[in-house]
Amino acid sequence: MTFPGGTSVSRLSVYTGMCPDGLEGGTPHLHTASTEAYVVVGGRGELHSAGPHGVRETPLVPGSTVWFTPGTIHRAVNLGGLEVLVIMQNAGLPEAGDAVMTFPPEVVADPGRYREAAALPIGAPEEEVEAAVARRRELAVEGYLRIAAALRAGDTEPLRRFYRHAVALVRPKVAAWREIWEGSVARQARETAQVLDALERGDEGHLLRASLMESPPEPRWGMCGRLRAHDVAHPVVLAPGAADGVA
Repeated sequence: MTFPGGTSVSRLSVYTGMCPDGLEGGTPHLHTASTEAYVVVGGRGELHSAGPHGVRETPLVPGSTVWFTPGTIHRAVNLGGLEVLVIMQNAGLPEAGDAVMTFPPEVVADPGRYREAAALPIGAPEEEVEAAVARRRELAVEGYLRIAAALRAGDTEPLRRFYRHAVALVRPKVAAWREIWEGSVARQARETAQVLDALERGDEGHLLRASLMESPPEPRWGMCGRLRAHDVAHPVVLAPGAADGVA
């Protein structure tokens, strides 16, 4: 049973460490198919975003709730202990490569170079992984600053070029993504329709299948910070519901 609404949830401690422009924070990127939400639970910072709307800096303080749709380039800037609850649409798609980082155009245009720049060493000591995270963040900040500067000058072509490259990068994955989506978001929507039909008939059968689940946190290196992610596709079932047909 996927997390409610076919979403995923994780807790984010936004990176520190200086970027080329003197700011601290995460790796600028966009999502090609999923909306993302931030609920700030601690510290302070800013969400720097770029897209057809231009360039914007949105303050983030405890209680701030912001979300952004596919195509919004975003960067979490840490101004002091920024902690965020992240809710992602389409659980499974972001984990399958829905995000594209804003590397310079010569990198994003080449799938091989992009994969090399985005990859983190597997099984390496933590300091090596941390260094690789910093390298890819610096490269993405470089590309982001180019796009943002062009947008401020009224030039949308670098943004549109990045969009074209991003679509080309993810296009080969779409068939697999559709299977993930069908098994999570679309399935949950169909199940809700069935529940409404049952309620309309006065049928309480689905209530007999009530269950309780849990997903322990798993530490990961994210694009914007250190993540405590939750595997919402394979939860621990604490209280299973009764089988179908139990009266």
